[in-house]
Amino acid sequence: MILYNVTINIDQSVHDKWMRWMQTKHINDVLATGKFISARMIKVLVEEEGSMTYSIQYTAESKEMLDRYYEEDAPRLRHEGLSLFGDKMLAFRTELLVISEFFPQSALQ
Repeated sequence: MILYNVTINIDQSVHDKWMRWMQTKHINDVLATGKFISARMIKVLVEEEGSMTYSIQYTAESKEMLDRYYEEDAPRLRHEGLSLFGDKMLAFRTELLVISEFFPQSALQ
């Protein structure tokens, strides 16, 4: 599995509008591409003046599926965020390969 991690720093002045857009539209639009099997939104716990940082993690079954997302969907979906929030939003992306996952033994029973 591949984790496609998008870390976003969002200016406080547009935070609430951005949060509504992310939770009601954008993440659903990304999932609707059919390229990902799940997504989660995580708040990065750092103290920042005037902005907040989030990590949105999308799970893809393969690198090929992520590459298809880049080719077929990413430009359109990224453009929407840029047109709505411009320089009030800074994003960077990371691809992560899941090697293995571990859970407490009690969770497996």
